[in-house]
Amino acid sequence: MTELIKTFYTAFQNLDAEGMARCYHDEIIFEDPAFGILKGERAGNMWRMLCGSSRDLQIQYSKIIANKDTGSADWIADYTFQRTGRKVHNEIQAEFIFKDGRIIGHRDDFNLHSWARQALGMKGLLIGGTSFFKKKLNQQTNRLLTKFEARRHS
Repeated sequence: MTELIKTFYTAFQNLDAEGMARCYHDEIIFEDPAFGILKGERAGNMWRMLCGSSRDLQIQYSKIIANKDTGSADWIADYTFQRTGRKVHNEIQAEFIFKDGRIIGHRDDFNLHSWARQALGMKGLLIGGTSFFKKKLNQQTNRLLTKFEARRHS
């Protein structure tokens, strides 16, 4: 399954969301601090939205460990947060669960407070570590994803 993780991140480096989505099982459950829990096609659509809107995203991955059931990797995203124009360097730890040769569980974890400080500046420094901020961020990112999906299906 090491190759599957490499395929996933190589597609990400190439902003190939379709290649990423092909690595996912139809019943994928994805989770991260920014979006919360996404299931099925919605998880793939998140990558479609992010890859499609990226202008300067750079991805590096390392420390891939996998067996037939589970895996993990570290990855780094460097990009400009479009809303503020601020540079972000986000270090993420990923955990995977596999089924039928594909990823059925994917959890990304990162320091949301650090991300908020980089992306939002002083506001992120002040409130980025709160549960209120995480809830509002999840609502905002999911609204953006719903709008993206509506445009995609029209």
